[in-house]
Amino acid sequence: MVEVKAEVEVEDQQNPVSDQDGENDIVTEGASVVHGEPPQEESGPPNVESEVEVLHDKVTKQIMKEGHGQKKPSKYSTCFLHYRAWTESTQHKFEDTWHEQQPLEIVLGKEKKEMTGLAIGISSMTAGERALLRVGCELGYGKEGSFSFPNVPPMADIVYEVELIGFDETKEGKARGDMTVEERIGAADRRKMDGNLLFKEEKLEEAMQQYEMAIAYMGDDFMFQLYGKYRDMALAVKNPCHLNMAACLIKLERYDEAIAQCGIVLVEDESNVKALFRRGKARAVLGQTDAAREDFLKARKYAPQDKAIAKELRLLAEDDKAVYHKQKELYKGLFAQRPDPKPEPKNWLILIWQWLLSVFYSLLRRHRQKAD
Repeated sequence: MVEVKAEVEVEDQQNPVSDQDGENDIVTEGASVVHGEPPQEESGPPNVESEVEVLHDKVTKQIMKEGHGQKKPSKYSTCFLHYRAWTESTQHKFEDTWHEQQPLEIVLGKEKKEMTGLAIGISSMTAGERALLRVGCELGYGKEGSFSFPNVPPMADIVYEVELIGFDETKEGKARGDMTVEERIGAADRRKMDGNLLFKEEKLEEAMQQYEMAIAYMGDDFMFQLYGKYRDMALAVKNPCHLNMAACLIKLERYDEAIAQCGIVLVEDESNVKALFRRGKARAVLGQTDAAREDFLKARKYAPQDKAIAKELRLLAEDDKAVYHKQKELYKGLFAQRPDPKPEPKNWLILIWQWLLSVFYSLLRRHRQKAD
């Protein structure tokens, strides 16, 4: 039985929750730490007021978010990053890896010519750092511009918003494409384990960077080529990374992103109890109670004795009951039968006065008739 726990524990002697590799899984139900959201979509480069650091004649940097630690990538380090790129003159955005949900991999010292300025900026950054880079055309797409990006004209200076997810120090500068299947899965597994340790220390953003780097080793193009035991080995590392990303995102109250991470796992394994449970938790917080209930019911189908799932279903039922009673009281006030209006008390003096007036006018009419 796979139990979905409510607390994060280093070890549970009675009912340990384990991934296929034997590592303790990470589950969360709280939101004890809240950090900033990922960079948002903008029409042009963000306005940054931090100090301008000159890295090269043609490269400047402004820090948008500090990274973790002091270590920076050296030559032949394999770096994983997200970035957006604009042309300086037209402010036209021509590349966005956040939107594509696919980090870029660069081996410093072996980057493409048009990435030279970007590589200089990356080499000055620490893991987790986000910065705005301005790169002269000589270290970008040069006199010719870009064939791949027609909106990059000749002699165009480039503005980059970059976040360094992390990097691997490798003396030989071995890129993912040059690794064997076992090497890529092993590198991803080490990143996953590092992420788990950071999670237990409540360093959630740093943990997510490790999980994202692990996932980057097993991109869609790589997974598409795998079958049999190698695919099973890769999924045994990749799926827990997505689930642990979801756990971090729930703690950071980024529920839509957590739902997306769980969805990736459920595409591969529709009966994954942890993915169903965490997606249900995120949906419940967002008020998507019907969808949350559906997830919890599916999870209970595969883990009928799980107490955490039963608790969540009970909480949803109690919430539905409370909503029903509130609505009942509301509609009771709107549609209840109205009491008959009480007759107003009669004023006898007014009635007598009205009677006298009517008698007076009646006599007056008779007198006029006789006169005629």
